[in-house]
Amino acid sequence: MADNNVTTGYDGLNLPYSPEAEQAVLGAIIIDSEAVNEVAEILTDSRYFHVNTHRDIYAAILDLYNNGKNIDFVTLLNRLTKEKNFDESMGKTYLMDLAQNCPAVSNAAEYAKIVREKYDVRSLINASRDTIRDASDGEIESQTLIDAAEQRIFDIRRDTINGLEPLNKVLLREFDRLDALGRNSDDALKPIPTGLSDLDRVITGLNRSDLIFLAARPGMGKTSFALNIAKHVAMTSKKTVAFFSLEMSKEQLASRLLSSEALVGGTKLRTGHLNNEEWERIVKAGDVLAKCDFYLDSTPSITVGEMKSKLRRLKNIDFVVIDYLQLMTSGRRIDNRVQEVSEITRSLKILAKEIDVPVLCLSQLNRSAEARADHRPMISDLRESGSTEQDADIVLLLYREGYYGSQGEDQNDAQTDYNSGECIVAKNRHGETTSVKLHWQGEFMRFTSVEHNRE
Repeated sequence: MADNNVTTGYDGLNLPYSPEAEQAVLGAIIIDSEAVNEVAEILTDSRYFHVNTHRDIYAAILDLYNNGKNIDFVTLLNRLTKEKNFDESMGKTYLMDLAQNCPAVSNAAEYAKIVREKYDVRSLINASRDTIRDASDGEIESQTLIDAAEQRIFDIRRDTINGLEPLNKVLLREFDRLDALGRNSDDALKPIPTGLSDLDRVITGLNRSDLIFLAARPGMGKTSFALNIAKHVAMTSKKTVAFFSLEMSKEQLASRLLSSEALVGGTKLRTGHLNNEEWERIVKAGDVLAKCDFYLDSTPSITVGEMKSKLRRLKNIDFVVIDYLQLMTSGRRIDNRVQEVSEITRSLKILAKEIDVPVLCLSQLNRSAEARADHRPMISDLRESGSTEQDADIVLLLYREGYYGSQGEDQNDAQTDYNSGECIVAKNRHGETTSVKLHWQGEFMRFTSVEHNRE
């Protein structure tokens, strides 16, 4: 059944693949659904399978997995029967054969690596053929050909060059960069404190299985706010934190963490113009941060399924941050972006519940606040707000009055405090909705509670 529906290259030649490995991966998951946790991190999409039938079966497995449903012979068969081209009688027999012929469930990850390797080789062959074809046409300039070839290779490597990485390794690279620049010119069941005492009093801290959205207009300090909380969770509460950034690199995040902890201006960290006293502070800060269980991932356009696989491999994760919602994809072809965001937010809520940790997801606001006199954000300003508001346990809106003054408005207003900030608790399943006063230290890219600032 499987060998008759493989795909070929554009020139009609058969491409390398391992039918045995593909069958073994699927069989292992049917026998033991836990195998999908390891497999899904290696095979994040059904396209890695060469045989069309295997591709369809794995797509159904991922659909069940991403929606938090159990995976076994019955649920998988039921899911596949919803496909128009699925032959139930033959398909049932084939699923049974896959389970019966799996060599060893414990080797599921190794089988998946073989499938992935074969896919990478096929991709490389097709990229090379495409390059040869374009070059042979003689209609494309050489530089354009080179750029296209580089992009094809980059696309093949892109999925393998990113992943969760310990903060201490990123910090070592950050220190090397700074050195080069300088030479040349937590009780487990309790809510986790955010480090902002007034906010903790309102939302009772970071509660397990909560999906929390932090939204603001660009430039308000969403990432800084999230990093402040994540740093406190890892450093003070001694918890394990995973920070997924779809916008910033790991090195940029590490630099911000250093700036916030060492109280050394971000500009100086970017230029490397540090005096001896500042070097001493960042070395001490790096020492403290490197001891934290803090993991960074900068995979672009990551899906919830990919995140789930990576987090399950950590096993003892306590807090997850995602920066930010609008850069995420569902992994499926959905023409309507609002529907896609709805699927993503629902999957994020399922993720928070399944791994039983608080998940903080950053989000953009639309431009409605700009038209209001005071620019204060409202929950209705959330982009694609319907599903975001519905699926969230808590919605936080970040606002700094001084931001608009720095943009040329209210510059003559003596009452404007350019260091003041607010975290508006617009939705709170655990209590009241109110506004929490904050103090913004722009030089160090960090927020503190007003009470802390008085001290």
